[in-house]
Amino acid sequence: MGAFFHADMIAIILAGAVATFLTRIGGYWLVMRMKTIPPRLEAALNAVPAAVLTTLVAPAFFTGGPDVQVAMAAALIASLRFSVLPMLAIGWCAVMLMRYAFGV
Repeated sequence: MGAFFHADMIAIILAGAVATFLTRIGGYWLVMRMKTIPPRLEAALNAVPAAVLTTLVAPAFFTGGPDVQVAMAAALIASLRFSVLPMLAIGWCAVMLMRYAFGV
């Protein structure tokens, strides 16, 4: 149990928590001080969700096997028509079928 509580590890966790808090509260504080948000800043803030999604999905797509790639493609196509839960179910079914049929 003592191996989990090194002073260095606790310091790293606390430093990460403080950095995360300051980053989040700093952005909020900066935006709240503005009377109006400039159009370029608003466009940049609107692009953040797509950028974050891309950084999460792209590495998995390119480093995963064919089962992951087929599942992501199926989920992408399903997302054009359905909401989130059916899209996840279709992607999950696609990866399970690929793994069962081809032993991937």
